[in-house]
Amino acid sequence: MSQLTEELVLNSLRQIIDPDLHKDIVTLGFVRDLKIDAGDVSFRIVLTTPACPVQEEMEADADRIVSGLEGVTNVKVTMDAEVPQGRGVANNVAIQGVKNIIAVSSGKGGVGKSTVAVNLAVALAQNGAKVGLMDADVYGPNVPLMLGTGFDQPPVFNGQLIPLQAHGVRMISMAVLVPRDKPMVLRGPMLHGVVRQFLTDVNWGELDYLIVDMPPGTGDVQLSLAQLVPVQGAVIVTTPQEVSLSDVRRSVKMFEQVHVPVLGVVENMSYFIAPDTGNRYDIFGKGGGQKLADEYGLNMLGEVPLGMEVREGGDTGVPVVVGSPDSPQAVAFRKIAEEVARQVSIEAMKPELTIVSRA
Repeated sequence: MSQLTEELVLNSLRQIIDPDLHKDIVTLGFVRDLKIDAGDVSFRIVLTTPACPVQEEMEADADRIVSGLEGVTNVKVTMDAEVPQGRGVANNVAIQGVKNIIAVSSGKGGVGKSTVAVNLAVALAQNGAKVGLMDADVYGPNVPLMLGTGFDQPPVFNGQLIPLQAHGVRMISMAVLVPRDKPMVLRGPMLHGVVRQFLTDVNWGELDYLIVDMPPGTGDVQLSLAQLVPVQGAVIVTTPQEVSLSDVRRSVKMFEQVHVPVLGVVENMSYFIAPDTGNRYDIFGKGGGQKLADEYGLNMLGEVPLGMEVREGGDTGVPVVVGSPDSPQAVAFRKIAEEVARQVSIEAMKPELTIVSRA
C-alpha cells in the first residue's frame, strides 16, 4: 500500500489543464493549502477570474481524480479566484493597489462606448471582482448619469479624491468636479494633466480592474493613458456599419503603436428583435464586428442587440445588467465581461514587455 503524500496528490492533479493558459493547474500555482489528515484530503483551487466558465468542471475533475487515489476516504475542494496582476509595460509605473487597467475605446462617437464601459464594470463587480470606472471622456462625461452615482463632488481625504460608488463600482469623472453646464475646453497638456490626476490623485483602493471610458478617436487622452500607466488591454467598441469600422481600424492601429494589446471587439447595436413578431432586423448592417476581428486577428468579445432597456438604464442610472438582468442585452454584457476577464488573465501570464526608447 503506497503512502498518501502531497506529492502524490499534486502529481495526480497535473492531469487538469487550464483551457486558456494551456498548462496544468499545479504548474500554474492554482492549487493552494493542500492538507492531508489520514484519508481526508482538502485543498483550494484558485482561478484567475471569479467568472471562470470551467470552474464547476474543474472542481468535479479534481474531486474525481483525488478520490480515486489509494487511501483517500474524503475530498474537500474549495474553488476560489484571485485576479492576477497585469504584466503591463516595464517602464510604466503602476497605480498602487490596481491590478489591471482596461481601456474601453471606439473610433467614433455614438457607438455606445460609455454604455459598454458602464455595463462591463458592473457585470465584473457582480461576479465578485473589485472594480473602478474612470470616466476619461472629458468632453462628454456621461458616466455619473449612466452609473447612477449622482453629480455631487467627491470627498477629499489626505489630499486624494475618494471615488463615488454605485452598483459595486467606484467612479471618478470630470462631470463631478465641475458644474454640469460648463464646457470642457482643454488642450493637449491640460488633458494630460486631467488623466494624470485621475490616475494618481484618486484613492482607488484595491482594485482587480480599473475600466477607463476613453473619448472617441485617437487623440491626446489615449496617448497620455498609455504613457502614464501600464494598460493591460483595450476593448474596442463598434457598430456593424462600415462607417464605424473604418474609424475603428485607426483605433486598433493606434493601440498597436503604443504597445497596448487589444483584448477584443464588442459589436454594439448589432440587431433588433421585434417584440411583437420576434423577427430580427439588422438595422445597422450585419457582421461588421466579426469582419474587423477576422481582419486583425482579434477576439470577438460579443454582440449586444438594440433594446429600450439599455437606453432606459442609461437615463435612470440603473445599468441594464442590474435593472433588466434577464434581457438579451444584459446576458450579452455578462458574457462580454466573462470574456474580457478571461483575456486579461491570458495577457497577465505573458512575459513582461519592455519598450526601448530610441532617441
